[in-house]
Amino acid sequence: MTAPYWNHNTHYHPVVLGAMPRGCREALDVGCGDGLLVRRLALRAAHVTGIDRSPEMVEQARAANRDLGNVDFVVADFLSYDLPPESLDFVCCVATLHHMDFADALTAMRDGLRPGGGLAVVGLANNAGLRDLMRSATGLPAHHAHRLRNRAIAGQPAHPVANPDMTWAEVRAEALRLLPGARFRRHTLWRYSLIWRKPR
Repeated sequence: MTAPYWNHNTHYHPVVLGAMPRGCREALDVGCGDGLLVRRLALRAAHVTGIDRSPEMVEQARAANRDLGNVDFVVADFLSYDLPPESLDFVCCVATLHHMDFADALTAMRDGLRPGGGLAVVGLANNAGLRDLMRSATGLPAHHAHRLRNRAIAGQPAHPVANPDMTWAEVRAEALRLLPGARFRRHTLWRYSLIWRKPR
């Protein structure tokens, strides 16, 4: 079992958990990494699948969650994964969407949801101009305060790192095009959240 740790991504796990529909039967974590979020989802869902294209990360996730009987892990590229349409009650993705084609990945997540199912994304975006830079700078005091508060449990899994190509405005516009009615929010610690419920 992996001990919980803190970083900018795990800080927003509560946002993801809060978006889970009640009575969730099947949940999917796209880009599950070491499986920490899967473990948290498994407390609220009947079954959770974690998918990641890194065999090493999936091996870690399986080892860390071997005590749980309601989780499975798959080594696969999500965009080539054979996800049955309308088979999930909840899909989430934390700090992974910028590693894939944004529109293709978000469309696949959307189409995998049953009517009434929920989608939660926590992601990264690029600054575009002085206004974005100034807004990002406001996150520095919060960053240092959280690091000080959580220094005993700070951690960062050895997952691949990539800089996002899309700006905050581009992410918001494309997300709302693909997911009408979605709630987009830019957060202090250089992340955005995207929450959507599929119409019944």
